[in-house]
Amino acid sequence: MSKIKILAIIGARPQFIKHFPFEKACEGKLNLKTIHTGQHFDENMSKVFFDQLGMKHPDYMLANGGGNHGYQTGKMMMDIEGIVIDEKPNVVLVYGDTNSTLAGALVAAKLNIPVAHIEAGLRSYNREMPEEVNRVLTDHISTWLFTPGDQAVNNLQKEGITAGVHLIGDVMKDMVQFVQKSALFIKPILEERYVYVTLHRPYNVDQNDRLLTLLQSLNSLPQKIVFSIHPRTRSNAAKFGINLSDYSNILFIDPQPYFENLGYIYYADALVTDSGGMQKEAYWLKKKCITIRKETEWVETLDGGGNILIFEDLGQMQQLLEIENVQWNDQLYGNGNACEQIVEILLQQYNRL
Repeated sequence: MSKIKILAIIGARPQFIKHFPFEKACEGKLNLKTIHTGQHFDENMSKVFFDQLGMKHPDYMLANGGGNHGYQTGKMMMDIEGIVIDEKPNVVLVYGDTNSTLAGALVAAKLNIPVAHIEAGLRSYNREMPEEVNRVLTDHISTWLFTPGDQAVNNLQKEGITAGVHLIGDVMKDMVQFVQKSALFIKPILEERYVYVTLHRPYNVDQNDRLLTLLQSLNSLPQKIVFSIHPRTRSNAAKFGINLSDYSNILFIDPQPYFENLGYIYYADALVTDSGGMQKEAYWLKKKCITIRKETEWVETLDGGGNILIFEDLGQMQQLLEIENVQWNDQLYGNGNACEQIVEILLQQYNRL
């Protein structure tokens, strides 16, 4: 095993999905240690990844869930800094665009430790999204930027970032292919066809009128709706006095563990979401996706009609769900070996710094 020590930062649901194939790719090659920031404290959205996937337990378990963005990020930085000083890693590796991502990258940069950013170069060009701020700042202080597609490379070039950029595909595709090859999809216990729904972003669920409009639009669809309701969304509904039992066509279920969630997508007629990662999962599983956003970082999924953006005119949802002539690109975001490529690049390039 190489003497290169990698300290990976994880904390939110998508990062567990990305970390599993990277952890497997590092076995026998890199000395990998992990910090779990505790950003997602819901058991179904964090702990279950270790139970179901057999991931190694994090070397460090923090408790940084909740709080406003500034408080949460600052608290993470204070906790992470002490660990980094003690561990003296050669590289700090971060995923995606969460507060955990930015906190880990900032700590490493201030300690002059190289940062490797997996899922670099994504842009929604909407600075009102905290994730957009996190990903832009992280990219500009990273030594290695591992991008999922050509558009991400172009985005970085527009900002003057060309050194250390590597087009390797999407590590989440590694994970989806692992599940497909292992036949790990869990079939929902449902007798009827359905559309699967997840919504959690502030602009969709933090205002009474908007949340009501979304629920009414979904309830009016002819297909059965299975709504995996995020704790944020459920809490807001209660705060607004919205009685979820009034929506007879919607089956509300708790957030699903990873294999169950993929199963709900795999067996659904379509997905309606405002999630980033689930847009890709639906695409790779060849399920029509309606994204309730004005923009997406995953612009390539829009080509061919596999993913469609709507925001204001929710009345067109049914018409969009009925479109069948989708053109799928089986090579979208790589071929499922992104993590192996990352490990080899780090092995080859670290000693050149």
